[in-house]
Amino acid sequence: MWKEFWDRQSGKLRPCSFANRVRSDRIASLELSNHKEIISPHRGAINTLEVDLTEGRYLLSGAADGSAAVYDVQHATDYEGGGLVAKHRCLFFVDKQHEHGHKYAVSSAIWYPVDTGLFITGSFDHYINVWDTNTLRVVMDFKMPGKVYRTAMSSVATSHMLIAAGTEDVQVRLCDISSGAFTHTLSGHRDGVMTVEWSTSNEWVLITGGCDGAIRFWDIRRAGCFLVLDQSHSQLGRRPQLLDHSSTRGSATKSVPSAQYSCVKTKTPNRKIAYGNGTKHSPSFSRVSCQTRQRLHPGMLSSHDRATAHYGAVTGLRVTGDGMYLLSAGTVLVFRQ
Repeated sequence: MWKEFWDRQSGKLRPCSFANRVRSDRIASLELSNHKEIISPHRGAINTLEVDLTEGRYLLSGAADGSAAVYDVQHATDYEGGGLVAKHRCLFFVDKQHEHGHKYAVSSAIWYPVDTGLFITGSFDHYINVWDTNTLRVVMDFKMPGKVYRTAMSSVATSHMLIAAGTEDVQVRLCDISSGAFTHTLSGHRDGVMTVEWSTSNEWVLITGGCDGAIRFWDIRRAGCFLVLDQSHSQLGRRPQLLDHSSTRGSATKSVPSAQYSCVKTKTPNRKIAYGNGTKHSPSFSRVSCQTRQRLHPGMLSSHDRATAHYGAVTGLRVTGDGMYLLSAGTVLVFRQ
């Protein structure tokens, strides 16, 4: 590592390259701490973890046995090994025996972004509970149409207190803590919504990923999604198609992949195709029709676009702190004969 310091000091190494090497060395040296141990009271697998955004001190966990717990990761409850190993036991624990506890697995547990006075849990029992941290009572709950997979609140919002919920239903629902009611229903996915994530640069932008492999961007002030990511048109190049949807129509028509007409990116962004008013027409690829292509209304994108970001279900989304990049995780479907 000292060589990188000397190279940076002498000007042989650029600042960006130096920062990347330092970051890579730190990541490579990561290992489990032998001086800190968190004692889990859960009897089932832990499905979700989150540290509060205000102090970075309290860890919230949810498990498959329907329980939730909170730990103080900065102050240990006791020590072992002559004070070398810090033990962190949970500050409080709620399970099925609690009056308002979940009956089935807790799939999502998040802190209220403003302070640690509230936390939100979502469960396979179709309920989203808003808990008071001080009294350990449910101050509000929302009944969802199916299993709750993911909940999220915006960390930059100043104009709303909305909980975005992804469930096994095809619609994304927004729950308002201030009114205790549903305010929005976002339709577009063709299967259950596995994950939801708010933008870190715009409080009105929501990103969702579903079992249909689609990642959709929504402006909750408007109808319909305004962007759908397409894996066949990425910066790394075009991915191979699993199925060939192209067709030929004689010598006057060219074979064009269906993914080329997604709402994310096209080869000819200045050309527009007219679909008519209320009548479904097949797209024409002649020179005249491409020049008169019309832009679809945002509310119609969900019914016309079939672009996917993953071949399998989208299981996780994370936006970087500057809001410039989106990280996604998904399953891979393997087809065998």
